Amino acid sequence: MAITLRCFTFLDSLQPQLASFIGKTARGFLPVPGQASIFVEIAPGIAINRITDVALKATKVVPAVQVVERAYGLLEVHEFDKGEVASAGRAILDHLGVKEEERLKPKIVTNQIIRAIEPYQSQIINRNSQGMMILPGQSLFIFETEPAGYVGFAANEAEKAARVFLVQLQPFGAFGRLWMSGPEAEIDAAAAAAVATIEGIAGRQGAGFVDK
Repeated sequence: MAITLRCFTFLDSLQPQLASFIGKTARGFLPVPGQASIFVEIAPGIAINRITDVALKATKVVPAVQVVERAYGLLEVHEFDKGEVASAGRAILDHLGVKEEERLKPKIVTNQIIRAIEPYQSQIINRNSQGMMILPGQSLFIFETEPAGYVGFAANEAEKAARVFLVQLQPFGAFGRLWMSGPEAEIDAAAAAAVATIEGIAGRQGAGFVDK
């Protein structure tokens, strides 16, 4: 089967809000803050089942997220031992016959800040989110990446950089989507960190398949 490595990111320490959000929304083994994590996205999506099997048989990591979309598959695994997580990543790459640098280089699709959000808009967002509530008057950071899996890494680094609130995260599908809220200055810092994170990821341009 021809498999494309779309996203491969190592998170050295899951931040409290991201870990809690994954725990609230995922159906697997729930992470806690401080654990290391890897997000892997591939195409075609159904092949993510084999990737999960490879990672679990090779190491002590456990999965929180396994999503099979029509076109793409996403896997998140975590463990307190960073070495185990790194070994899981190497096992996945070896199975695919690729290097980390052969992942797709992410693109920023959307990067916008809505300042002093209006009460009615905050209510609409809160009705459809699974994370923290955004309050009227706060600023809202909206961020999209392609491939989708990279948005989890961006969220983690943004949370490290600023005192913000994780409103919603969707790391699968055509685009990864992130919503964060907070005071204006903190949102500006979080946005800068998210952009720098995505722009700093090396990878190959465009689509293409790796034969396995």
